[in-house]
Amino acid sequence: MKKISTNIITGFLGVGKTTAILELLKTKPKDEVWAVLVNEFGEVGIDGALLSNNGAFIKEVPGGCMCCVAGLPMQIGLNLLISKAKPDRLLIEPTGLGHPKQIIETLTNEHYHDLLDLRSVITLVDPRNLNNARYLDNENFNDQISVADVVVANKTDRCTEAEKPLFEAYLSGQLPTKQATGWVSQGKLEPQWLDYKHNKASISHSHQHSKSDLPSSLMTLEEGEAFTRKENQGQGFYSCGWLFNSKTVFDHPTLNQYFTGLAADRLKAIVKTTNGVYAFNSVAGVLSTHRLIDSADSRIEIINNKKLAWDNIEKHFIQASIN
Repeated sequence: MKKISTNIITGFLGVGKTTAILELLKTKPKDEVWAVLVNEFGEVGIDGALLSNNGAFIKEVPGGCMCCVAGLPMQIGLNLLISKAKPDRLLIEPTGLGHPKQIIETLTNEHYHDLLDLRSVITLVDPRNLNNARYLDNENFNDQISVADVVVANKTDRCTEAEKPLFEAYLSGQLPTKQATGWVSQGKLEPQWLDYKHNKASISHSHQHSKSDLPSSLMTLEEGEAFTRKENQGQGFYSCGWLFNSKTVFDHPTLNQYFTGLAADRLKAIVKTTNGVYAFNSVAGVLSTHRLIDSADSRIEIINNKKLAWDNIEKHFIQASIN
């Protein structure tokens, strides 16, 4: 049986991994079946919802780093996805707070040796962060760079001219030398980058996990429940996610104004509003939105390096809702 071409698309929080995968799905040959395994730090499953209905099979592993517990959560999700989709290509999107070495070890162990063909690990970078010690000193960030075969500067439409040489200078000091680099915007990766072979000489660090880091199941609502909320923490970050039922609609101007002023490292949301269904995406306080066709419910996820006043934030959501 032909091995499944497999790629890991990694990068730190808010760098644009999901957008990049959406762009790659647009390049999928018509005669091929693609599948995507998504791992989120939060519990609510927003990335999986964004990727659905885009011509690929999707499986989510929420609520932590999927490589934990000897890779068991990842293997369960991977096995289910492979058996259901029987894909020609598999794309894996780890959480931005995950360590990719353990994922690589799982994909190349004896269980998958004759099934998966690990191609390039592609790491996305926001060049604006390459002079920020908070990123450069972060173990996860450095692991993601070290295992990469291809490193791509994304969100370059928001960069200054001075930040391009910063990216090039940063990469010049990386060993082993990367097989390819790129400078893109809106996640528009070159499809040929997928087919480099993974360099097994890449270096990374091992890591330890507390119980709170372990993946869990996706949030669901009980019958008649208006919304539910769940918190998570690990790797020096905190998250809180809300899932609202299908009847809940939010006042668009009120919610947009609140999201704009919210001070958090990361915000992701798919929300039914009075103006239609919208995806909200905020990185370090910079908010962007785009219209979606539909959504079965509303989901909001906030991630920050310090625990926020989740009860107060929840009150704002309730006040903005129209039932």
